[in-house]
Amino acid sequence: MDVERIIDEIAQLQEMFEAPDIRPLSTSDITAANRRHDEMLARSPWFRLWQHFGVCCRAEPSIIRLPGPEAR
Repeated sequence: MDVERIIDEIAQLQEMFEAPDIRPLSTSDITAANRRHDEMLARSPWFRLWQHFGVCCRAEPSIIRLPGPEAR
């Protein structure tokens, strides 16, 4: 067993995973991020005002799925 080789491979893997992902975001990536953002802020009064007045720079409308009364 070559311990130094194993340590070197582990170091290379760490470097790979620490490097930023430079690939451009796809439309589905952006849509998913917007959906998660909207769901996270769904209970904020400021966010509801933003949604009500349509102050948005997105190409698609925001869609929020709030949990029903049974989830409370």
